Amino acid sequence: MVGERDASSEMLAAAEQVGREIARRGGIVVCGGMEGVMEAAARGAALEGGTVVGILPTPNAEDANPYVTIPIATGMGEGRNVLVARTADVVVAVGGSYGTLSEIAFALKLDVPVVGFRTWTLQRAGLGFDPIHRADTPLEAVETAWAMADDRRRAAGRHPSHVQHPQWRREG
Repeated sequence: MVGERDASSEMLAAAEQVGREIARRGGIVVCGGMEGVMEAAARGAALEGGTVVGILPTPNAEDANPYVTIPIATGMGEGRNVLVARTADVVVAVGGSYGTLSEIAFALKLDVPVVGFRTWTLQRAGLGFDPIHRADTPLEAVETAWAMADDRRRAAGRHPSHVQHPQWRREG
């Protein structure tokens, strides 16, 4: 789950919906662990009892938003964006600024599918198509991402997403 820190109320509500739906389905939200869209998605997941992995740009786990279950303090600044993209089975982008654009680019470079809700459009001479799968609603974004993640897991010989993941909780 990627998106901008300085998000509109509409984008925050959409991100919270995405987080809720991922958690309802038993998935794990992976995000940057800070404010804005990341916090809204984490809050949505937490409200549904879900797990949130926050891959932080700072060296301190305490910097994570209060809804992150598992903080990973990288101290890498924006360089942590590649870790967010690499960790996800599918990236869902809600809105976005330049940091989000870098996460989308890393995901696409790493062959991680990207589903976008009101996010960047990518064009390049010779590309011929926008590689971001578009969703008209937050629920459609999750449905599309979920199907794509299942396809990727099956192709890799891993379990499909209907199998429950273990739940981890941060103490204190």
